[in-house]
Amino acid sequence: MPEAKPHAQPCERNKGPILEVLRQHFADRRRVLEIGSGTGQHAVHFAGALPGLTWQTSDLEANLAGIRLWIDAARLPNLKPPFALDVFGPWPDARFDAVFTANTLHIMSWAGVCALFAALPAILEEGGVLAAYGPFKYKGAFTSASDAAFDAWLKQRAAHSGIRDFEAVDALAHSSGMTLLEDRPMPANNRTLVWRKLGR
Repeated sequence: MPEAKPHAQPCERNKGPILEVLRQHFADRRRVLEIGSGTGQHAVHFAGALPGLTWQTSDLEANLAGIRLWIDAARLPNLKPPFALDVFGPWPDARFDAVFTANTLHIMSWAGVCALFAALPAILEEGGVLAAYGPFKYKGAFTSASDAAFDAWLKQRAAHSGIRDFEAVDALAHSSGMTLLEDRPMPANNRTLVWRKLGR
C-alpha cells in the first residue's frame, strides 16, 4: 500500500489567496526558495500554477520524506526535491530571486527568525523578493481574539514560539537590506508580507 502523503487542511484553505499574491509579486521571478515547505502541499500547488518558476523546496530533515511524496506524485518539471535546511545553518551555496515562507515565523524561536533574515542577503539576489505568510501582531496587539488564543496555545506547546510583531520583523528585513512592498490582509486573520531586496 502506498505511503499516505502528509496533509494539512489550512494549506488547502489558504493556497488560493496566497497564490494571488504570488501571481503579482513573483510574476517576473524565475527561481524560488521555499523555506519550511511543511507537508509539500503549497509547493505542488504554486509550482503547478506558476510553471515559469523553478520552485525549490526545503525543510528540516524530519519533514523531507513527506514533501518528497507530494513531489513524486505531482511530477512537475519545475518542482525540485527538498533539501535539509535549518535556519541556523549551513545554508545552500545558491542564489534565488525570490523566497517564500508560510507559517514558520511563529513556530520557530525568535533567534531562528533573526537567523533566517540574517542569512537572506547571501542567497537573495539584488532586487529579489521575499513573501512571508502567517499571523502577526501590530504595535504589540493581536488583530483578533482568536489570534490571542492561538498565541497562548503556541506558547503552551513550545515556549519559544508565538505570533511575532510586524514592526520587529519589518526591522529585521530592513536590517537585511529589504524594503516592504505590501502588507496584504488574508483570510483567518493572517497576512502576507512582501519585501524587495534593494540594489547596491
